[in-house]
Amino acid sequence: MTMKLARIRQNRNTIPAVVVSDSEILDCSSIASDWDGSFYENGGVASLQKALAEKKAKLPRLSPQPSDFDSSIPRPGKIVCIGLNYHDHAKEAGMEIPTEPIIFMKATTALSAPNDPIRKPRNSEMLDWEVELGIVIGKRARYLKTEEEALSSIAGYTLVHDVSERDFQLKRGGQWVKGKSHDTFCPTGPWVATSDEIENPGRLALSLSVNGEIKQSESTGSMIFSVSKIVHYLSQYMTLEAGDLIITGTPSGIGGGMNPPQFLEIGDKIELSIEGLGTQTQIVIADR
Repeated sequence: MTMKLARIRQNRNTIPAVVVSDSEILDCSSIASDWDGSFYENGGVASLQKALAEKKAKLPRLSPQPSDFDSSIPRPGKIVCIGLNYHDHAKEAGMEIPTEPIIFMKATTALSAPNDPIRKPRNSEMLDWEVELGIVIGKRARYLKTEEEALSSIAGYTLVHDVSERDFQLKRGGQWVKGKSHDTFCPTGPWVATSDEIENPGRLALSLSVNGEIKQSESTGSMIFSVSKIVHYLSQYMTLEAGDLIITGTPSGIGGGMNPPQFLEIGDKIELSIEGLGTQTQIVIADR
């Protein structure tokens, strides 16, 4: 059966759930407490598959609204980002095509639900969008020897919006993390599709629109560094832990790359999707 792992907000709690179809979402709180790093590290996906084979008919059904979907993972130990990972995006940014993955971090406090509002920071003038494929690590990975070993370290994939404030990112000391880490700058979900659900993460269509106008439309096949290459490479420089999130870069079509540049304003509606990983919708609001 399908293994799309979602987290549903209900009565001030977050319930682990499996999305079987649009009309069938299973409450799995009797099987696991959450889809967290401990779940993945301890063989949770295999145990879940076995439990569902035995108990599926008896599990409660959920009927969530889009706003009930929480982030598809709880707060991870780290969020690692890959920059300039599509040829056309590097060109529109006026930067050289990287010969090795460019790595930066995003604060874990930026994690948010897929359909919650995006808060425009105080003094923000260059708020931008980026649709990205997210990788969820399934087990501890350190000094991996091969890219095949890297693939076996992946629990699954999820849709991520790498919201970015370009002025903070590029003009405030040249440290990208400042432009990437505001609260609500990492909408994630609506679910994690386990790795066996995604036949080829290098052939997924992804798109993003603002106020109904398509801004980004590409395939992950255009990535410079593949999913396996990214995970293998990162493991040479840091320990990846179960539950960590890696976001793999965005294609061309960002607001900052347009002529003239276009940036998000309060009230704008952003819709994004990746094949097999669902959709997100956000409205930009003023930060408190």
